[in-house]
Amino acid sequence: MKVVTLGVHVLDVLVRPVEAIPEGQGATLVEDIRMTAAGTAGGTALTLAKLGAQVHSAGAIGADPTGDMLVALLRRAGIDTRHLVRRADTPTSASVLPIRPDGGRPSLHLLGANITYGPDDVPWDTIAEASHLHLGGPELIGVDTAARILKHAKEHGVVTSVDLLAPGALGSFEQLAAALPYVDHLLPNEDQVLGFSGEPDLVAGARKLLDAGAGLVAVTCGAEGALLVTREGTDEVPAFSIDVVDTTGCGDAFSAGFVRGMGLGRTPYESAVLGSAAAALVAQGLGSDHGDFDLATADSFATRGKPRS
Repeated sequence: MKVVTLGVHVLDVLVRPVEAIPEGQGATLVEDIRMTAAGTAGGTALTLAKLGAQVHSAGAIGADPTGDMLVALLRRAGIDTRHLVRRADTPTSASVLPIRPDGGRPSLHLLGANITYGPDDVPWDTIAEASHLHLGGPELIGVDTAARILKHAKEHGVVTSVDLLAPGALGSFEQLAAALPYVDHLLPNEDQVLGFSGEPDLVAGARKLLDAGAGLVAVTCGAEGALLVTREGTDEVPAFSIDVVDTTGCGDAFSAGFVRGMGLGRTPYESAVLGSAAAALVAQGLGSDHGDFDLATADSFATRGKPRS
């Protein structure tokens, strides 16, 4: 399975645990500080590679030390980074994440080069030769560009999936709707479904996205698991009961597991279970790249893990 993960790439700096920021020039000792590749494209690429996919990342980063570190981390995970374009005049996107003891993660974020990606940067031939295109954060590159990329993929028989960022200033339902006819698998979280659709109910919101053209909608709902909505009906996929360390990258891990499952010919429900298992494995440590697991390990966890009641 050859996957192009295109879109948002971020370098995360994670600090744990953080209960409060020290006042003035004060200092607090912490247990761990880590850097990891992340983002709706970069984080998804990490877990896809673990699950056995051949992964090519595409996006815009800076020609700076932060970008060098991001590329090194992706390459160490076995990801092809030749389609990451480097910007000399714009920094690499980065986040500082002070992780709370309960796994919560407020964010200090630098938008960086992600918003500079355009049609001239797209590896059109590589996408046409792939089996799957995962587009993370179409709002940042503009929906017209996103729709053009997704349409190109569909014209070449490539399966497509999309993960979103946040509704509001960066995007609206009217903008997103232009790309949805070219999206096989839409993989938002519950806040994104409600925010983009304007519906008060999660199922109604997902159905509005389906009616606009998406093939299916798999909604991540945090500790409640996932909701799978297709034209045939809805299914609830429970999360697994684990001791959560950090929720960073869990949505990206779910996307990766779902994409990998569908690429293996599994049903949408089975793919969502694999996505939930991947998310649970990542959540037990710090950062999007946590966990030394592969497809067999994730499948075993999915079979033997305890669903959250």
